[in-house]
Amino acid sequence: DDWIEDGGALAAGDESTVAGAGDELVVTRIALEERTLDLQRLQAEYVNYKKRVERDRELVRENSTYAALVPIVDVLDTIDRARDSARSGGGEISDDLRTVADQLERIVAGLGLVKFGEPGDAFDPTVHEALSHLGEDADVTVATCKVVAKAGYKIGDRVVRAAQVLVVDPPA
Repeated sequence: DDWIEDGGALAAGDESTVAGAGDELVVTRIALEERTLDLQRLQAEYVNYKKRVERDRELVRENSTYAALVPIVDVLDTIDRARDSARSGGGEISDDLRTVADQLERIVAGLGLVKFGEPGDAFDPTVHEALSHLGEDADVTVATCKVVAKAGYKIGDRVVRAAQVLVVDPPA
């Protein structure tokens, strides 16, 4: 060391060396604090980047699922019409068609596609498309879906297709 301790006192001329070492220590501590803040900032940016990438991946997955399932909705409509036609004729669809239909419905349900829209549902313009108003109905207190022409489908909160309905209003 450049300074010598002599019975608790510094030798003459050593005070400037101690002051210089103290200044150097302060400068080093400031530099360390700046680097620590830089490192914390970079770490926060990296964590935010990872979250953004994961969010983007999820969005791409959702959009891909949506794009793949939109055309299948028409196939599900055809299956529903075949079932309705068979029931109105007093029968059922063939076992082969029922097997394929059930399998398709399980697959799309597993991908998150949910069917909605039942007669008696309160009309909601965000999920229902009113094809027509049938007038007033004393049995309802709000605009209500009386007939469902085509079921609606959702994936999560995203509407793939609005339910197409005929609506009745409450008495005026």
